[in-house]
Amino acid sequence: MSPTVTSTGHDRFTVVPARHPWRWVAGTAVAAVVVLLVVSAVTNPRFGWDKVALYFRDVAIVNGIGITLFLTVVCMALGVGLGVVLAVMQLSANPVVKASASAYVTIFRGTPVLVQLLFWFNLSALYPEITFGLPGVSLDANQLITPLAAAILGLGLNEAAYMSEIVRAGIQSIDQGQSEAAGALGMSRIQTLTRVVLPQAMRVIIPPTGNEFIGMLKTTSLVSVLAVPELLYSAQIIYSKNLQVIPLLLVASIWYIIITTVFSIGQGYLERRFSRGTSRTVPPTPVERLRKFFRVHSPLATGKGNAS
Repeated sequence: MSPTVTSTGHDRFTVVPARHPWRWVAGTAVAAVVVLLVVSAVTNPRFGWDKVALYFRDVAIVNGIGITLFLTVVCMALGVGLGVVLAVMQLSANPVVKASASAYVTIFRGTPVLVQLLFWFNLSALYPEITFGLPGVSLDANQLITPLAAAILGLGLNEAAYMSEIVRAGIQSIDQGQSEAAGALGMSRIQTLTRVVLPQAMRVIIPPTGNEFIGMLKTTSLVSVLAVPELLYSAQIIYSKNLQVIPLLLVASIWYIIITTVFSIGQGYLERRFSRGTSRTVPPTPVERLRKFFRVHSPLATGKGNAS
């Protein structure tokens, strides 16, 4: 709604800003609910905030964070690498290669990741010995597929199915003329993909990949069913002994929020880097947003500091 102009004389006008009373009502209602929730959480002794502070930097919790980060990085690396291969296979003109990649994506996207984790953990029930089809090679599946290995296989191979769709969408977002021009210059299909198509597709691939990375960080909590001592399982081990269930779950939740926030900030800087050259303005960084906020709300900016 535009400001209202009222006449106060022959040549003087007063600009009256448009009022939005419902904005204040909605803001007040939301603020009241937030205050009530915070007060309830702080004053309720059952939350056990003293226990939260006690176990927040517990050795087992810190070690669990390390394993969580290790699983996240390794599984995402496996998922991204295999996802790129699957995406190229899906875009292949070879019908067998294309059908094989599509079947992989269908199977791994169509079954729950928890089922896949349990499947890999119990692989020895199907193949007690793993030979890889090579004569003289015989590996004990129980020793080869440890809980950590099952977690990496389950999470990494599942992530590859989703990353293949992200990479495929990024590749298809690039104009086909780019590939034709590269071919006219004598570049091979691999050179065209790695030097022309993928670098341009990164601005489309990076945002959903960042979301997948953060999602992977939280999905690692599922490997607690395999007794892998990541963050959640470490918290479960502690509260199974002292029965402080809620405080330990709060500890795990707070750490997940802290880590995902840090990665979200990093994702913002990465998106800013790859958005250069595609838009006139790049997204502001968190530091720039804070500077703008304090600049707008400073007394000099609002004119209150100049009052005489």
